[in-house]
Amino acid sequence: MMLNNTRFFFFFFCTGCFECCIKCLGGVPYASLVATILCFSGVALFCGCGHVALTGTVTILENHFSKVTSDNAMLTDIIQLMQYIIYGIASFFFLYGIILLAEGFYTTSAVKELHSEFKTTICGRCISGMFVFLTYILGVAWLGVFGFSAVPVFLFYNMWSTCAAMKSPMANFTNIDSICVDARQYGIIPWNATPGKACGSTLGDICNTNEFYLSYHLYIVACAGAGATVIALLIYMMATTYNFAVLKFKSREDCCTKF
Repeated sequence: MMLNNTRFFFFFFCTGCFECCIKCLGGVPYASLVATILCFSGVALFCGCGHVALTGTVTILENHFSKVTSDNAMLTDIIQLMQYIIYGIASFFFLYGIILLAEGFYTTSAVKELHSEFKTTICGRCISGMFVFLTYILGVAWLGVFGFSAVPVFLFYNMWSTCAAMKSPMANFTNIDSICVDARQYGIIPWNATPGKACGSTLGDICNTNEFYLSYHLYIVACAGAGATVIALLIYMMATTYNFAVLKFKSREDCCTKF
Protein backbone atom coordinates (compact mmCIF):
# COMPACT_ATOMS: atom_id res chain seq x y z
CA MET A 1 0.00 0.00 0.00
CA MET A 2 2.83 2.32 0.92
CA LEU A 3 4.64 1.47 -2.32
CA ASN A 4 1.54 2.36 -4.37
CA ASN A 5 1.23 5.71 -2.61
CA THR A 6 4.89 6.45 -3.37
CA ARG A 7 4.41 5.61 -7.04
CA PHE A 8 1.30 7.78 -7.20
CA PHE A 9 3.12 10.70 -5.59
CA PHE A 10 6.11 10.29 -7.93
CA PHE A 11 3.83 10.14 -10.99
CA PHE A 12 1.88 13.20 -9.84
CA PHE A 13 5.11 15.09 -9.14
CA CYS A 14 6.63 14.26 -12.54
CA THR A 15 3.42 15.17 -14.36
CA GLY A 16 3.24 18.50 -12.56
CA CYS A 17 6.87 19.28 -13.34
CA PHE A 18 6.38 18.34 -16.99
CA GLU A 19 3.34 20.60 -17.34
CA CYS A 20 5.17 23.41 -15.59
CA CYS A 21 8.16 23.05 -17.94
CA ILE A 22 5.91 23.04 -21.01
CA LYS A 23 4.15 26.13 -19.71
CA CYS A 24 7.44 27.91 -19.10
CA LEU A 25 8.81 26.94 -22.52
CA GLY A 26 5.64 28.28 -24.10
CA GLY A 27 6.42 31.71 -22.68
CA VAL A 28 9.95 31.86 -24.12
CA PRO A 29 10.19 34.54 -26.85
CA TYR A 30 12.20 32.47 -29.30
CA ALA A 31 12.33 35.24 -31.91
CA SER A 32 13.69 37.73 -29.38
CA LEU A 33 16.11 35.11 -28.05
CA VAL A 34 17.52 34.42 -31.51
CA ALA A 35 17.69 38.16 -32.23
CA THR A 36 19.53 38.79 -28.95
CA ILE A 37 22.16 36.14 -29.68
CA LEU A 38 22.58 37.44 -33.23
CA CYS A 39 22.73 41.06 -32.01
CA PHE A 40 25.36 40.32 -29.36
CA SER A 41 27.45 38.37 -31.88
CA GLY A 42 27.15 41.03 -34.58
CA VAL A 43 27.94 43.95 -32.28
CA ALA A 44 30.88 42.06 -30.75
CA LEU A 45 32.34 41.32 -34.19
CA PHE A 46 31.79 44.87 -35.42
CA CYS A 47 33.19 46.58 -32.34
CA GLY A 48 36.11 44.23 -31.68
CA CYS A 49 37.29 43.80 -35.26
CA GLY A 50 36.58 47.42 -36.16
CA HIS A 51 38.64 48.71 -33.23
CA VAL A 52 41.70 46.62 -34.13
CA ALA A 53 41.33 47.34 -37.86
CA LEU A 54 41.28 51.11 -37.23
CA THR A 55 44.50 50.84 -35.24
CA GLY A 56 46.13 48.90 -38.10
CA THR A 57 44.94 51.50 -40.60
CA VAL A 58 46.63 54.30 -38.66
CA THR A 59 49.85 52.29 -38.62
CA ILE A 60 49.75 51.74 -42.40
CA LEU A 61 49.07 55.42 -43.11
CA GLU A 62 51.79 56.68 -40.78
CA ASN A 63 54.43 54.27 -42.11
CA HIS A 64 53.73 54.46 -45.83
CA PHE A 65 51.39 57.27 -46.92
CA SER A 66 51.75 60.16 -44.50
CA LYS A 67 55.09 60.12 -42.71
CA VAL A 68 54.71 63.68 -41.39
CA THR A 69 52.70 63.51 -38.16
CA SER A 70 51.04 66.90 -38.64
CA ASP A 71 49.54 65.79 -41.97
CA ASN A 72 47.43 63.02 -40.48
CA ALA A 73 46.81 64.49 -37.02
CA MET A 74 43.16 65.16 -37.81
CA LEU A 75 42.64 61.64 -39.16
CA THR A 76 44.23 60.16 -36.03
CA ASP A 77 41.88 62.18 -33.82
CA ILE A 78 38.87 61.05 -35.88
CA ILE A 79 39.90 57.40 -35.61
CA GLN A 80 40.37 57.72 -31.85
CA LEU A 81 36.92 59.29 -31.61
CA MET A 82 35.46 56.41 -33.64
CA GLN A 83 37.10 53.94 -31.26
CA TYR A 84 35.47 55.66 -28.29
CA ILE A 85 32.15 55.55 -30.14
CA ILE A 86 32.68 51.80 -30.58
CA TYR A 87 32.98 51.44 -26.79
CA GLY A 88 29.68 53.27 -26.37
CA ILE A 89 27.95 51.17 -29.04
CA ALA A 90 29.06 47.93 -27.39
CA SER A 91 27.85 49.04 -23.94
CA PHE A 92 24.54 50.40 -25.22
CA PHE A 93 23.59 47.34 -27.25
CA PHE A 94 24.55 44.99 -24.42
CA LEU A 95 21.99 46.72 -22.19
CA TYR A 96 19.45 47.25 -24.97
CA GLY A 97 19.55 43.58 -25.98
CA ILE A 98 18.89 42.46 -22.41
CA ILE A 99 16.03 44.95 -22.06
CA LEU A 100 14.44 43.81 -25.34
CA LEU A 101 14.77 40.18 -24.29
CA ALA A 102 13.08 40.93 -20.95
CA GLU A 103 10.35 42.88 -22.75
CA GLY A 104 9.92 39.89 -25.08
CA PHE A 105 9.37 37.58 -22.12
CA TYR A 106 6.78 39.94 -20.67
CA THR A 107 4.83 40.53 -23.87
CA THR A 108 4.94 36.88 -24.93
CA SER A 109 3.51 35.80 -21.58
CA ALA A 110 0.86 38.52 -21.78
CA VAL A 111 -0.06 37.61 -25.36
CA LYS A 112 -0.36 33.90 -24.62
CA GLU A 113 -1.97 34.58 -21.21
CA LEU A 114 0.23 32.01 -19.53
CA HIS A 115 0.22 33.73 -16.17
CA SER A 116 -2.78 35.43 -14.64
CA GLU A 117 -0.62 38.21 -13.18
CA PHE A 118 0.61 39.24 -16.64
CA LYS A 119 -2.12 41.57 -17.85
CA THR A 120 -1.99 44.27 -20.45
CA THR A 121 -1.95 47.82 -19.09
CA ILE A 122 -1.73 51.24 -20.68
CA CYS A 123 1.78 51.68 -19.31
CA GLY A 124 2.88 48.31 -20.68
CA ARG A 125 1.49 49.09 -24.13
CA CYS A 126 3.22 52.47 -24.13
CA ILE A 127 6.54 50.85 -23.23
CA SER A 128 6.08 48.26 -26.00
CA GLY A 129 5.26 51.02 -28.48
CA MET A 130 8.36 52.94 -27.40
CA PHE A 131 10.54 49.88 -28.03
CA VAL A 132 8.96 49.42 -31.46
CA PHE A 133 9.76 53.03 -32.40
CA LEU A 134 13.29 52.92 -30.95
CA THR A 135 14.08 49.62 -32.68
CA TYR A 136 12.95 51.03 -36.02
CA ILE A 137 15.23 54.05 -35.53
CA LEU A 138 18.17 51.84 -34.58
CA GLY A 139 17.51 49.58 -37.57
CA VAL A 140 17.70 52.51 -39.97
CA ALA A 141 20.84 53.79 -38.22
CA TRP A 142 22.54 50.41 -38.48
CA LEU A 143 21.77 50.26 -42.18
CA GLY A 144 23.91 53.38 -42.44
CA VAL A 145 26.60 51.79 -40.26
CA PHE A 146 26.55 48.70 -42.48
CA GLY A 147 27.01 50.83 -45.59
CA PHE A 148 29.77 52.87 -43.92
CA SER A 149 31.63 49.72 -42.81
CA ALA A 150 31.74 48.57 -46.44
CA VAL A 151 33.82 51.64 -47.45
CA PRO A 152 37.16 50.51 -45.90
CA VAL A 153 36.55 47.02 -47.31
CA PHE A 154 36.27 48.59 -50.77
CA LEU A 155 39.45 50.67 -50.28
CA PHE A 156 41.51 47.73 -49.03
CA TYR A 157 40.13 45.52 -51.80
CA ASN A 158 41.34 48.03 -54.39
CA MET A 159 44.84 47.89 -52.92
CA TRP A 160 44.79 44.11 -52.69
CA SER A 161 43.55 43.67 -56.26
CA THR A 162 46.23 46.09 -57.54
CA CYS A 163 48.94 44.11 -55.74
CA ALA A 164 47.49 40.84 -57.04
CA ALA A 165 47.52 42.23 -60.58
CA MET A 166 51.22 43.14 -60.27
CA LYS A 167 52.11 39.67 -59.00
CA SER A 168 50.06 37.85 -61.61
CA PRO A 169 52.19 35.93 -64.19
CA MET A 170 49.74 37.09 -66.86
CA ALA A 171 50.56 40.73 -66.17
CA ASN A 172 52.57 42.53 -68.83
CA PHE A 173 53.64 45.87 -67.44
CA THR A 174 56.43 47.83 -69.08
CA ASN A 175 56.98 49.98 -66.01
CA ILE A 176 55.74 48.53 -62.73
CA ASP A 177 56.56 51.75 -60.87
CA SER A 178 53.78 53.49 -62.78
CA ILE A 179 51.17 51.41 -60.90
CA CYS A 180 50.21 53.39 -57.82
CA VAL A 181 47.60 53.63 -55.09
CA ASP A 182 46.99 57.22 -54.02
CA ALA A 183 45.34 57.45 -50.59
CA ARG A 184 44.79 61.20 -51.08
CA GLN A 185 42.15 60.69 -53.76
CA TYR A 186 39.89 58.94 -51.23
CA GLY A 187 40.00 61.91 -48.88
CA ILE A 188 41.69 59.88 -46.13
CA ILE A 189 44.70 62.20 -45.90
CA PRO A 190 45.15 65.79 -47.15
CA TRP A 191 46.59 66.52 -50.60
CA ASN A 192 49.77 68.00 -49.13
CA ALA A 193 50.62 64.75 -47.34
CA THR A 194 53.93 63.17 -48.32
CA PRO A 195 54.39 60.82 -50.03
CA GLY A 196 50.61 60.34 -50.27
CA LYS A 197 50.86 57.39 -52.61
CA ALA A 198 52.64 54.06 -52.96
CA CYS A 199 53.89 52.71 -56.26
CA GLY A 200 55.48 49.57 -57.64
CA SER A 201 57.54 47.50 -55.23
CA THR A 202 56.64 49.81 -52.33
CA LEU A 203 52.98 49.02 -52.87
CA GLY A 204 53.79 45.32 -53.00
CA ASP A 205 55.65 45.57 -49.69
CA ILE A 206 52.61 47.26 -48.09
CA CYS A 207 50.34 44.43 -49.22
CA ASN A 208 52.74 41.90 -47.69
CA THR A 209 52.71 43.51 -44.24
CA ASN A 210 50.82 41.92 -41.37
CA GLU A 211 49.00 45.20 -40.69
CA PHE A 212 47.49 45.26 -44.16
CA TYR A 213 46.50 41.58 -44.16
CA LEU A 214 44.99 41.73 -40.68
CA SER A 215 43.19 45.04 -41.17
CA TYR A 216 41.70 43.96 -44.50
CA HIS A 217 40.20 40.77 -43.11
CA LEU A 218 39.09 42.43 -39.87
CA TYR A 219 37.20 45.06 -41.87
CA ILE A 220 35.43 42.25 -43.73
CA VAL A 221 34.45 40.58 -40.45
CA ALA A 222 33.33 43.93 -38.99
CA CYS A 223 31.15 44.54 -42.05
CA ALA A 224 29.65 41.05 -41.64
CA GLY A 225 29.01 41.83 -37.96
CA ALA A 226 27.19 45.03 -38.90
CA GLY A 227 25.06 43.02 -41.35
CA ALA A 228 24.25 40.48 -38.64
CA THR A 229 23.19 43.31 -36.33
CA VAL A 230 20.88 44.70 -39.03
CA ILE A 231 19.25 41.25 -39.36
CA ALA A 232 18.91 41.01 -35.56
CA LEU A 233 17.22 44.42 -35.40
CA LEU A 234 14.90 43.37 -38.22
CA ILE A 235 13.86 40.31 -36.19
CA TYR A 236 13.40 42.54 -33.15
CA MET A 237 11.20 44.87 -35.19
CA MET A 238 8.96 42.05 -36.38
CA ALA A 239 8.66 40.53 -32.90
CA THR A 240 8.00 43.80 -31.06
CA THR A 241 5.55 45.03 -33.69
CA TYR A 242 3.58 41.77 -33.59
CA ASN A 243 3.45 41.73 -29.79
CA PHE A 244 2.42 45.38 -29.65
CA ALA A 245 -0.36 44.83 -32.19
CA VAL A 246 -1.69 41.78 -30.32
CA LEU A 247 -1.57 43.58 -26.97
CA LYS A 248 -3.44 46.53 -28.43
CA PHE A 249 -6.07 44.20 -29.89
CA LYS A 250 -6.47 42.39 -26.57
CA SER A 251 -6.91 45.67 -24.74
CA ARG A 252 -9.79 46.58 -27.05
CA GLU A 253 -11.26 43.12 -26.58
CA ASP A 254 -11.09 43.50 -22.78
CA CYS A 255 -12.82 46.87 -22.99
CA CYS A 256 -15.61 45.37 -25.10
CA THR A 257 -16.20 42.47 -22.70
CA LYS A 258 -16.61 44.82 -19.74
CA PHE A 259 -19.79 46.36 -21.15
